[in-house]
Amino acid sequence: MALMKFLFPPSLFVTATSLASFTLMATSGLSELRGKNLEYSKFFNIGSKASDVEKSKLKLPSRIAMATLYTPAFLAGVSSFAIFPDENLRFLLLKSTISIHFFKRVLESCFLHKYSGEMGLDTMIVILSSYFISSALVIFNQHLTVGLPEPLIDLTNPGILLFSIGISGNFYHHYLLSKLRSQGPNKEYKIPKGGLFGFVICPHYLFEVLVFWGFAFISQTLFSFAYAMGTTFYLLGRSSATRKWYLSKFEDFPMNVKAMIPFLF
Repeated sequence: MALMKFLFPPSLFVTATSLASFTLMATSGLSELRGKNLEYSKFFNIGSKASDVEKSKLKLPSRIAMATLYTPAFLAGVSSFAIFPDENLRFLLLKSTISIHFFKRVLESCFLHKYSGEMGLDTMIVILSSYFISSALVIFNQHLTVGLPEPLIDLTNPGILLFSIGISGNFYHHYLLSKLRSQGPNKEYKIPKGGLFGFVICPHYLFEVLVFWGFAFISQTLFSFAYAMGTTFYLLGRSSATRKWYLSKFEDFPMNVKAMIPFLF
């Protein structure tokens, strides 16, 4: 099988967790496409007709919730240096990139992004669990490759390149978004401009996808590829929902601006 030239041979455990990860993430992306959105950011209580039960749900300020949901995944990356201390360069790069990415997201949540809303505790737990469990499984599945023959085609260097482009582009477009919203209680939304915002409404998602494919190329396990593919499907769905939101809010939203992939989607 041609794919196996790029991957470590998967065990039954790796195959099962890979299938579960992809299915859950892809299903979530399909839900976003169908308008059943995770309630955070623009989509928090978007219907404005929430029931009394929904209104009474425990909520947290968005800044606290977002910083919290990335922290366990960051800690999974950092703790892996102690749990698996003496393994190869590929594993060291994987642990480092996961730790760097989620540490960056914690810092952005604390100091860069401007928030005006809240997030339900249930939504925070869902996203927190997804990031933490998936990151831990990427690391653990990498540990399971120790002693196995290396893939015929080494994707480590392309993975480092993808990760570097992804994390830089993701930060840059998060910075542009942060500059759009005014200080104070009325942080109104505006149509983003600059960078790739002239082509897609969610370039930060596009670059985040590159980060996860960077993990996959560095790792070269079936699970990391399944996780990257599932994340791609989810963010495609989320970006499509975001584009529909902007179309509903701004009459002057440019129709040529796609959701996540320039000129295509």
